Amino acid sequence: MKPLRKAIFPVAGLGTRFLPATKAMPKEMLPVVDRPLIQYVVDEARQAGIEHFIFVTGRNKNIIEDHFDRQFELELTLNERGRREELSTLSRDLPGPGTTSFTRQQSPLGLGHAVWCARELVGNEPFALLLPDVLVQHPRGCLAQMIDAARELDGASNIIAVEEAPKDRVSSYGVVGVGASKGKAFAITQMVEKPKPADAPSNLIITGRYILQPEIFGLLAKQERGAGGEIQLTDAMLALQRTQSFYGLKFEGRTFDCGSKVGFLAANVAYALARDDIAPAFRAEIKKLLGEP
Repeated sequence: MKPLRKAIFPVAGLGTRFLPATKAMPKEMLPVVDRPLIQYVVDEARQAGIEHFIFVTGRNKNIIEDHFDRQFELELTLNERGRREELSTLSRDLPGPGTTSFTRQQSPLGLGHAVWCARELVGNEPFALLLPDVLVQHPRGCLAQMIDAARELDGASNIIAVEEAPKDRVSSYGVVGVGASKGKAFAITQMVEKPKPADAPSNLIITGRYILQPEIFGLLAKQERGAGGEIQLTDAMLALQRTQSFYGLKFEGRTFDCGSKVGFLAANVAYALARDDIAPAFRAEIKKLLGEP
């Protein structure tokens, strides 16, 4: 596979499940402990070797662009007060000059349309797609594991991260069929969107991390609207599967669906408990809330 240099982050959603918190602030900027959701996902991509971060935004999302820029007044104040640790954190999180791009999805036409909006910035090369409301807690990161698996596959392969789900919940997700194994990955024989449990080809659901070949853009350009009147990425992937291989990777790590309130709250607890600086005090507070000694 060609080197994977670019990643798309679709951040144009309205975040209606988190109203009123998201009335004036994008859901991607909601904090998990002390870092916004989108920062965790960008960190995962950077750890995997991504060099160019492409954000597909919508109206009222300028705060995301500001987050990945310098804030001179804040830096000056921190410097004057000798807050070296905070300055170091801001510097570490800041992408390098010229490594971020922002493009608008002017109409809410679905994930497939959001990906298509980034076509000129990606060009004719494979790219990663990371959904910003899915966090994967693992030292290696999900995308890095996918890139490791890609090295064992042929050059024109597409890879989708998958995980197990209870059989009675597969109707809420895209589900894949399982074929022959190749290294740590397996051939995907089917992709079914929100099947009835009895009709699901497996209990492996699509998780929000993809490595896709650039031919997907031509298919998305011609893709008719599907479920919900939106341009569905799954429909274009099914069309691409007629000419290219798709593989699934059952990755290591714990997933948090931060598009749901329960998943978002669980992520805050899990990431707080993983922090040496606050875990002991936070664990004690949890025990008090639960009425434990």
